[in-house]
Amino acid sequence: RTVVANPYLYILSMQCHLRSHVKPEAQPRGLVKQSLRPATAAPIPVQRSAERLTAASHVAHARRNAKAAKSSPGPDDDAIKKRDELLDQTIANIQDKYGKGSIMKLGDRPSVAIETFPSGCLPLDAALGGGMPKGRVVEVFGPESSGKTTLALHAIAEMQKSGSIACIVDAEHAFDPKYAAGLGVDIRNLLICQPDSGEQALDTVDELARSGVVGLVVVDSVSALVPRAELEGDVGAPQVGGQARLMSQAMRKLAGTAYKSKCTILFVNQIRYKVGVMYGSPETTSGGNALKYYASVRIDVRRKETLGQGDNASGIKVRAKVVKNKVAPPFREVTFDILFDRGIDTLGGVLDAAERAGVVTRKGAYYSFGSTKLGQGREKSIEILRKDPALLKELDTATRAALAAKPDILLPEKKAAEGEGSGDEEGGEEVGEDVDGLDANGAPLPEDQVPEEEQGPA
Repeated sequence: RTVVANPYLYILSMQCHLRSHVKPEAQPRGLVKQSLRPATAAPIPVQRSAERLTAASHVAHARRNAKAAKSSPGPDDDAIKKRDELLDQTIANIQDKYGKGSIMKLGDRPSVAIETFPSGCLPLDAALGGGMPKGRVVEVFGPESSGKTTLALHAIAEMQKSGSIACIVDAEHAFDPKYAAGLGVDIRNLLICQPDSGEQALDTVDELARSGVVGLVVVDSVSALVPRAELEGDVGAPQVGGQARLMSQAMRKLAGTAYKSKCTILFVNQIRYKVGVMYGSPETTSGGNALKYYASVRIDVRRKETLGQGDNASGIKVRAKVVKNKVAPPFREVTFDILFDRGIDTLGGVLDAAERAGVVTRKGAYYSFGSTKLGQGREKSIEILRKDPALLKELDTATRAALAAKPDILLPEKKAAEGEGSGDEEGGEEVGEDVDGLDANGAPLPEDQVPEEEQGPA
């Protein structure tokens, strides 16, 4: 009755009977599991003995290796001492051959910090991670009339303020001393070279950098560095890759020379367009790819809009994006104003950066720096800073200290990430919105129309 009622139990009993009469080493593995399943069920793959043995051997081998590693003795003191003596002798031989400091342990260096100097634009300094790096190659490129030369001249002025010597290699032969003086450049002490060929220009840059007494060399521009062979040839004669070859040879020397002498070499470059490009950006820069590789910092400068209209235009708004940076995080982007008569709006940049960093507070239309009332409205506050250099320097120092703690506070993506408004006013307030102390157009209200709690001192 049991067999007829439940064939599965019959198979189980037969299997147990067979197992009791077969030696363990002769039993086929997986037979019980496979035979106990109903005929309609899918068969279970049988794990072979070889696979099990292979996995077990791997585990045992790993355990033996770990045990041997723990029990094996390390290098003895005599071997370590002999190795260190051999290393010291090798380092001494290299230094005797190539000079002291040619090779050393990184921990023996007195300092590995990247030194910087101001670029003349506080928002750009924040995007660069503190300013222009010393002893590095920097490239500033962009379309025409985007502020490239103006930015380079401001860097020259800042370098001269620190007591260092600066030089401009005017390959375009378009240097304007009057405009440079208006930006703060010391014309009397500025070195200038107007070379006849690209070879002469780059040789001059190399000599100045090797001297160790020049802090900044500006080359304006790479596109104007014409090889001597092209100058001596006929107009229209094919000259394939001459400028790229010239730049490649020069950059192999200049990068190391600039680093050793702590001389910053700033190249101004122009935009060119590649023919026949269907996908991707058709833009490229002059001089081949060598400058792209050797430059520690590359700044893309673009003109966004004109400040003012028609005959009343007073300047341009510029967007600067750090597309490459070996000394700080790249791809930071900032905007600033360039005025036609004064260059970069330094005071406005300091005030805006100070407000974003929380150093300057604005209540209604009034700006305050600590307990000091700056003025009503942005323009009046800028004018007060212009008349008080000591206050401006104090504000600049406090703002740079705040930016050092939070370097990304000026970046547009930071503003968007925090969910601030997309209006034109600082703090996300849209133009046309009713704001205490401002009219519908964002201009400061007359003092008699400002609420009493918003009015400053009489």
